[in-house]
Amino acid sequence: MDDQKSQPELDVQALVQRAIAEYVRQDSGRREPALKAELQEERRKREALERRLNQMAEENSRSREIADQAERSSKIRSELQSLGVTKIDLAYKAVQGDIQRTEDGRLMAKNENGEFGIKEYLTNFVHENPEFLPARIPGGTGLTTGQRQSAGRGAVDTDMISPRMSSEDKERVRQEILRVTSRDGH
Repeated sequence: MDDQKSQPELDVQALVQRAIAEYVRQDSGRREPALKAELQEERRKREALERRLNQMAEENSRSREIADQAERSSKIRSELQSLGVTKIDLAYKAVQGDIQRTEDGRLMAKNENGEFGIKEYLTNFVHENPEFLPARIPGGTGLTTGQRQSAGRGAVDTDMISPRMSSEDKERVRQEILRVTSRDGH
């Protein structure tokens, strides 16, 4: 009898274990599609966040590059201005390709003569290209020393022209106008 009693108990225990295993299998079968859907949704969210993070990193990189270019341009232009350059835009276009930022953040110029600091490079550039500096002749283009001397020899002065001029002065003004216009016409 002891064998019969222990036998049904084992069967009950095995039956309970089989029932629990079946329940777990059915429960996981029911929950599995929901878990898979949730997992896919989480994966989709993670990938969307990664894409957005990459976009923000690219935008940040572009913004830093633009800010760096603006700062570089500003430093070059202000240095050119401090050196007395009047044609700043033209001079900037001529030197901008030679000046780059180094890894440590300094602006350095590289050309066939070597590497220079920005101030030294621009100073040499201005000395080699004086056409970017203001004109040194006070009379402007076309005025020669011979013309200045003739102007000092009783030539016509615009302040002396008036309706009450003598006929001799009027004739001198006419002759001077003819001389200037015939010379400029060539």
